[in-house]
Amino acid sequence: MISQEMIKLGTQRSVIRELFSYGLQRAEVVGAENVLDFSIGNPSVPAPKEVQDAIIDIVKNNDPMVYHGYSTSQGHAGCRKAVAGNLNKRFNKSYTMNDIFMTCGAAASLCITFRALTASADDEIIVLAPYFPEYKVFIEGQGAKMKLVPSRNDMRLNLEGIKEAVNKNTKALLINSPNNPSGVVYSKEEIKELSDYLKKMQNELGQTIYLISDEPYRELVYNDEPVPFIPDYYDNTIICYSWSKSLSLPGERIGYVLVNDKCEDNQTVMAAVGGAARSLGYVCAPTLFQLVIEKCIDVKPNLEVYRKNRDILYDALTEMGYNVAKPDGAFYLFIEAPNGDSKEFSNKAKEHDVLVVPGTGFGTDTHIRLSYCVDTEKCEKALPVFEKIIKEIK
Repeated sequence: MISQEMIKLGTQRSVIRELFSYGLQRAEVVGAENVLDFSIGNPSVPAPKEVQDAIIDIVKNNDPMVYHGYSTSQGHAGCRKAVAGNLNKRFNKSYTMNDIFMTCGAAASLCITFRALTASADDEIIVLAPYFPEYKVFIEGQGAKMKLVPSRNDMRLNLEGIKEAVNKNTKALLINSPNNPSGVVYSKEEIKELSDYLKKMQNELGQTIYLISDEPYRELVYNDEPVPFIPDYYDNTIICYSWSKSLSLPGERIGYVLVNDKCEDNQTVMAAVGGAARSLGYVCAPTLFQLVIEKCIDVKPNLEVYRKNRDILYDALTEMGYNVAKPDGAFYLFIEAPNGDSKEFSNKAKEHDVLVVPGTGFGTDTHIRLSYCVDTEKCEKALPVFEKIIKEIK
């Protein structure tokens, strides 16, 4: 007998991947230039030149056994030291390489963390809607339960919903800021209020509640207000990071888990992270790109195209009458379907070869996600379609 649950996961792809695949098929019929695909968060800005230079330098000036060989399970010491040093410099911390575990991207970081923390089938991970659809797969795949807190209308942190959700089975709360799919960045006031509440509940319940911060978009922000660094507010923080977006390296699968050095039983949690990675077969992140990250740790992304696309789309759509939470980070718009039916809206757009993702996978039936990490021309070409749809619906 084969696992029926795994068959289901293997045959029912996420709505994002399904639309992306449809777009590739449709491009063969009408031409790629005529398919306006806003479905997937695949960075359109090339990796910085420093990344290309680092790859060439590593390959030209090192023994292939260095960059093609295994690293230690936790990752190369040089890379982990570079990551810790970068965080220390930016956030005035005192991390060492022993607080860092290199991973195959944020997905691996999250799965490792969920597996490390889950001790019982009753353990619950609280997730805030709207949320990245794979969270549910990752959490349940590691033996915990996902407890969903509905979003506020403005996509801000729903503290009242969190207060209703926290209970004796709460193992952790997962946040994602800048957020996928809304692009909202939680303010330091929101994070402080959340942290104060979790500290209070830890004392009342007599248990540790971890705050897991999923941060692949940390560097993608468009205003002068920095993204709050969660360990500044809450000791029991675990950060799951990836360079997929900041350095445009989604296919290289490189990231890390940071267990905050002030985390209760830091060394025990790090040991559990290592054990979870071993159990899942996630030891030894790609060696070449650990070496690249060591060289490129201070390289910053070029956000100008994303900022331009955001402004074109947000300004035009709101002027047309769409309700959109203004994104201060990431590269997504979360747009309320004028008729409240995200599937119908997505299908109407699809008829015009404009691909936007219905919000059903993100925890809401009323919104669509648009990924604006595309050529600016696509954003401009899509505007007449959005105008036509809202006129038809209204």
